[in-house]
Amino acid sequence: MKTVCEVLGVSRSNLAVKSKRPADWVDRRKMPVLDDTALVAELHELLGDAPTYGYRGAWALLRRSRDMLAQPRVNAKRVYRVMRRHGLLLEHRPRHASSTRRHDGKVAVDSSNMRWCSDGFEFRCDAGVPLRVVFALDCCDREAMSWAASTGGYTGDMVRDVMLQAVENRFTGALKAEREVEWLSGDGSCYIADDTLKFSRKIGLKPVTTPSEVRKATGWPRASLKR
Repeated sequence: MKTVCEVLGVSRSNLAVKSKRPADWVDRRKMPVLDDTALVAELHELLGDAPTYGYRGAWALLRRSRDMLAQPRVNAKRVYRVMRRHGLLLEHRPRHASSTRRHDGKVAVDSSNMRWCSDGFEFRCDAGVPLRVVFALDCCDREAMSWAASTGGYTGDMVRDVMLQAVENRFTGALKAEREVEWLSGDGSCYIADDTLKFSRKIGLKPVTTPSEVRKATGWPRASLKR
């Protein structure tokens, strides 16, 4: 047996134990096959009122429901497996294609209406309420073409308003730029939202996002104020 174990590369003691097992031996360590029919019906009922919930939210609803009925809880991994098998998981949001333009650290351009940049800042009013401002600058003549302020958060509506105001300001009330203008901004949600990207192209702007680490390294948007 020693020679056989060495050739096969198995443990000699393990092979000796296996050779002494009875013919009707069953490995009790294997997980039993679970019937998920009742669990699937339960998940369908719970998710009917919460269609935007992922598996964690569904697991929380299921746990709460079973606790109220004094029923045993279900493991979160089982909930994920069942939801994935039966198509109950949320679809992954597609990622936007990253910009292929390499940022060389120079924001300023030689003529107006070639590249505009946008960013936001906030400050506290006397009453303690934060005021958040989104603005647009021309990277050549440094004019603040448009801005919008709110006591709420930065939203895509604010960015789109600033975009349209800048186009109207620079192209005498036109709703579309006379030629394509680069729109340089950060990668915040208000700038990369689908509605914002579609709207920018519709009015003649080419969205170009810049990662936060590049903005910190180049001092953007302050760099746009330097010639």
